[in-house]
Amino acid sequence: MFKKILVCLNGSDLAEQILPYAAEVAQLSGSKIVLLAVTIPPGAVVQPLIGYYHATPLERIQREEEVAGEYLQRVARRLRRKRLHVECVTLPGDPGNTIVDYAAQNDIDLIAMGTHGQSGLGRLVFGSVADFVLRHSELPILVRKPERTKK
Repeated sequence: MFKKILVCLNGSDLAEQILPYAAEVAQLSGSKIVLLAVTIPPGAVVQPLIGYYHATPLERIQREEEVAGEYLQRVARRLRRKRLHVECVTLPGDPGNTIVDYAAQNDIDLIAMGTHGQSGLGRLVFGSVADFVLRHSELPILVRKPERTKK
């Protein structure tokens, strides 16, 4: 059925709520899970990020990639305990375009992601990565509107 499932994460608890669904599909179909985190694109580094005041833009990008990679490895360990085959990928860029391009170029069979479920003005102002992926990818997409968590 599905050989490779791309699971898109951004480090939030809301995005991680797609994991049980992707894991279940992977277990049922013997799929490999590819965890993807899209980090800030090089052109977006204009102002210093908190904690990086003395870093160059390139150092900030490298640090962002490092943090995202460490995060994905923690998530991957949890999935591997369920005997799932997991790969981790971090890429800089625009999230929507990066997800669609990566999936098209890497034999992905299913994209799994959460959506914040914004509509109206919120979607117009902030956009929706899930909406973009739905409109621009030709692949099946598993989308879940996450439940708000208490923190």
